[in-house]
Amino acid sequence: MRKKYVFFDLDGTLTDSGEGIIKCAALALEHFGLPVPDGETMREFVGPPLGDTFQRFGVPANKVDEAIAVYRSRYLSVGKFENFPYPGIPQVLKTLQERGYRLFVATSKPEETSVEILEHFGLDKYFDVIAGASFDGARSSKSSVIAYLLSQVAEAESITMVGDTAFDVLGAKAHGIPTIGAAWGYGKVEALEAAGAIAIADNPQALLELLI
Repeated sequence: MRKKYVFFDLDGTLTDSGEGIIKCAALALEHFGLPVPDGETMREFVGPPLGDTFQRFGVPANKVDEAIAVYRSRYLSVGKFENFPYPGIPQVLKTLQERGYRLFVATSKPEETSVEILEHFGLDKYFDVIAGASFDGARSSKSSVIAYLLSQVAEAESITMVGDTAFDVLGAKAHGIPTIGAAWGYGKVEALEAAGAIAIADNPQALLELLI
């Protein structure tokens, strides 16, 4: 029997973390006197590496570390728990685990914070490894996180990525891994398809049907 592995993104895929991320990003933009766009536009902060997004919103490259520090001053104490698992996700994880799938997290969120969040919601028990970005920035892109995770699962024979943004699709594609797009998250379906997602799941139950 082939060993089936699934790599899950965290923000916008397993949990709806938008409220906390957006509030903390707004705090950082205000710190620099930059305008805070409408809520729909601010959704762009959910998923991609923070440094890249802050620059797109006007933070100078040499001030990105400061912006991230301001963001984390609120996020690490309050924002990380302004968050909740998407309905249906716990059951999907339970079912996959019961059927012998091995599950992993590959997220651009700092690894330590990701572990805390998944433990808070009781989801950590489903994952063999929770892989995330490093606080020192050495590992920040989705591709680098997946490379780090792959170094720990060399025996895998079949891997599928699940994520809600084009960053997930492209990061996985760099390693020859196909991605199923999570339409319930913060990315756009058109962007997922353009990046090369092999399928789009409209909801967690549809994802389960695609995986099994």
